[in-house]
Formats: sequence, C-alpha cells, structure tokens
Amino acid sequence: MYLEDTIAAIATPVGCGGIGIVRVSGPDASSIADKVFIKQGNGGLESHRFYYGRIVDPADKSLIDEGMGVMMRAPRSYTREDVLELHCHGGYLIIQQVLDSCLRAGARLSEAGEFTRRAFLNGRIDLCQAESIIDLINSRTEMSLAFAQSQREGTLSARLGEITGLLRNALALIEAFIDFPEEDLDAASLGQIESLVERSREGLGLLLDSYAHGKVIRDGISVLLAGKPNVGKSSLLNALTLEQRAIVSHIPGTTRDVIEEIINIDGLPVRIIDSAGIRDSHDEIELEGIRRSLEKLALADLVLFMVDGSSAMDRLDRDLLQAISGKRFITVVNKTDLPHVLDVNELPAGAGIVHISSKNGSGIEQLRSAIFHSFVSDRVLTSRDHVAITSVRHRDILNRALDGLEGFRSQLAGGASGELLAIDLRDSLASIGEITGETTPDAILDIIFSSFCIGK
Repeated sequence: MYLEDTIAAIATPVGCGGIGIVRVSGPDASSIADKVFIKQGNGGLESHRFYYGRIVDPADKSLIDEGMGVMMRAPRSYTREDVLELHCHGGYLIIQQVLDSCLRAGARLSEAGEFTRRAFLNGRIDLCQAESIIDLINSRTEMSLAFAQSQREGTLSARLGEITGLLRNALALIEAFIDFPEEDLDAASLGQIESLVERSREGLGLLLDSYAHGKVIRDGISVLLAGKPNVGKSSLLNALTLEQRAIVSHIPGTTRDVIEEIINIDGLPVRIIDSAGIRDSHDEIELEGIRRSLEKLALADLVLFMVDGSSAMDRLDRDLLQAISGKRFITVVNKTDLPHVLDVNELPAGAGIVHISSKNGSGIEQLRSAIFHSFVSDRVLTSRDHVAITSVRHRDILNRALDGLEGFRSQLAGGASGELLAIDLRDSLASIGEITGETTPDAILDIIFSSFCIGK
C-alpha cells in the first residue's frame, strides 16, 4: 500500500439499489474529478458541497450516468486526504463503469480496508477506533451497536490513555534515578511508583474482567435446547422466535436434525439451537441427529435443560443431566399448563429453574430474562460510561501488559535495579500501544484491515 497514490472503490453493497457510491481518496482525487465528472454550470467543485452533473468516460467524455459529485478536501475527510465521491444509480453495471472510469483516470483499486487504514495512518483515528468500525458495520443488535459506537468515539482509547499515563509517570520517576545513580530511590519515591503501577494494574484488571460480557454483546451466544424427545423443545423454539420455525408433533423423534435461529434478547444476539431428542434409538437418521446434538452440546455457551413437568424424571433425563455437568445451564420445566407431577427435589441444586408452558406462552419472558442475565450484568446496563473490550486480540495484549506489571512487582520486591524495573514498564507500555496502534507491527495491521470490505 502506497500513501502517495490515489485509490478508488465501490462503497455501497454489491447488487441493485437506489444509489451507488464510488469513493476516491488520494492526492489525485481532484484531477480525477475533473476527468470523470462534468458539473452543471461553471466553476470547480467547492469542498463539501454536492453538485449535480454528468459522470463520463475520461477518454471520450461519453455519458455513463447522471448523478451527484462531492469533493471533501484534506484534512476534512474520512481519510484526511482529498476524497471524491460519485453518487450514481445503483445498478451493478452502471456503478462498475463509474469505478472503471476512475481507474482509467489515474486511480488504482483499493485494498480491503484501505480507506480506514489511511484514516489510521494519517492520525484521524487510532487503531482501536479503526477496529470498532468493522464492529459497527457488523452490529446485529442495539446493544452491540452502542458498544461499537462507544469504542469508535474513543472511550476505550481514553481508558487506555489513563493507564499508560500512570505507567509513563512511574517510568519517568525511575528513569530520573537511573540518570542520577548516586542518589538512591527513597521510600517516598518508591511508594509513589508502586502506587502508580498498582492503579495501572487495577485498570487493566477491570478491562480484562469486561471481556466476558463484552464478547457476548458483540458476538452473541449460542443456546442449545436439550432434552429427551417430546419434552417440548421445538415448541419452545417456536415460542422464542415467534414463528413456526420447527415442526411440532406428539410423535417422539420428530426433530431429527439441528435447527438454528438468531433472536434478539434485549440487545443480546442469541443463536437458539433446537436439537434432536436424546434417547435410545435404532433409526439411522435419528441416531445421526442425536450425534449432531451431542456435538452442539459441547460447543454451546448455554444449555436449556428441558424436562416435562407433567411427568416424573426418568433415566433419559438423568443421563442428559450427567452429560451437561460442567456446562452453564438453566433448567426449564415445561408443560405447566398440565397437572404437575415432577418432583422438583430431583432437579439439580444451584442451577436456575424457570417454569414455562411453550403451548400458552407463560414463563417465556422470564426465560428470556434468565438467558440474558446469565451473561450480562446489571452494572453494564446501568453504567453509561462502562468500557469493555470485545476482541481476543485486545484481551491477549492486556494479559501480556499485566504480566509485565506482575514482573515489575516481583522485581521491586526483590530490590532490583532501576534499569530492570524500567524494562518491565516499557514492555507493558509497548503491549498497550499495540491496541491503539502506536507499536503494532505491520503484519498485524495487514490482518486487521483485511477483514474490512474493499470500499471501507
């Protein structure tokens, strides 16, 4: 990627639509506009104003389409470079011809994520904010969108800035004594350094603790409906999705394959998985469905262990309960619309229990709430300034930074020299810098921006 050249790409989704947009960024954006866009009336294109005109082939000025053109001159643009946008009709062939005209006029096709990468390299956003843009685009619920917006606005960057500020102050105190070795670190200075580092450790610890719910808000969770045949799993799937997604029958073994649906529970993306009932069977097709159910069981974030409240627990219920031991699960007692027979004392102690009727809908809202609060705390919902990390990359980097501070504490307790103490602090600072982009290797940048679409 060369920052001195000019790039172009289609910025709208592939296919037919009302409007298609081609974006151009770089030092030649203005000259490309002169070659491919003829505005109505006299004069050039003032910055940040839309003009109606003709989009033409740069070679013979033949008409491609009528549309709107806008120039956004540096630094007041997404990339902090001169940016041209051409808005045309959203037909596949038309927008491709508009892009081709820009390429023939001197631009090259952009790489994946190159517009956002230029915004990062030109200092408009840091890497943490750049990563949030792909989360913004991929958000499936209002809560995941709010978290992505918060990160894009710099809340995580600001929190990391507070932590690095503390570490830099501690490092400055240590380096001052390194520069003047004839003076020993006095107790007051040591106490100040230790306090700064300890506050940094606490800040990193809070961010790491936030990963568990931050990840599920961004990526969602998988919830498996597990139970013996005819316990009401498919009826519950239909009740949760508010549609007849699965076939419901009184005949045991009706569901023979895994059925998956995405639902939104108060902003949390939830993939509901209806599985074949677990039982002894000689039917090859049903056995394959049971095998797939057991595979999904191992991968699910949460299991809804369903039992029939109108009958006593039997061997199949107990075998399944044994299979989910060690998993996070909620016991769901179904068929509360029928006379109650189940002995609740046989249900597992310590696990949440929700009584429902998937037939008439009673208890469904309580179950949705139980699923939600299994992963999202009230603190996240009530705190407006809550900051969370949502990516594995950030989690692993913060763990490295925390390891460096643990090493610092050990060195300090052992009376290590200022030089050795400074090394641990520099290592932690360098790790945190990988999140904001200050110290991120180019190979990692390539991986991050390759996940973007071409026009972003």
